[in-house]
Amino acid sequence: MKYDSEIHKCAIVIDKDLSRGLAINAASVIGISFGRTVTNLVGPDMQSMDNVNYPGVIYSPLPILLANNEHIQKLSEIAEKDEDVYSVPFSALAQSCKTYDEYGEKISSVNSEHIELVAVGIIGPKKTVNKHTGNLALFK
Repeated sequence: MKYDSEIHKCAIVIDKDLSRGLAINAASVIGISFGRTVTNLVGPDMQSMDNVNYPGVIYSPLPILLANNEHIQKLSEIAEKDEDVYSVPFSALAQSCKTYDEYGEKISSVNSEHIELVAVGIIGPKKTVNKHTGNLALFK
């Protein structure tokens, strides 16, 4: 996906029942995945007046929102069916693993319908993202 801040909006939705530490972890992982997979989401590096480099940041706000687990699952399903919406689902299974190899082994041995999502990042047309996230509480 190529991000355009004039057209798109992004949000990360976290399970409201996660502990603060696991919620922060989920948001961080999704943010890293967004930066890796979405073209034009992160701007170029910037330099201060004294030439200290500051790595590029996201072009637009990235709200971290709270929802129940059902809503997170619904958002993931909507994104799967809508080619204009890109999503990064994040599972409880991923949070339970100590290594990436362990994660790979476990995730490949279960059908996706049995994977509990604890967060999802979505990017899509502003109207669509607002429709599905506009009533959600901000993570504080």
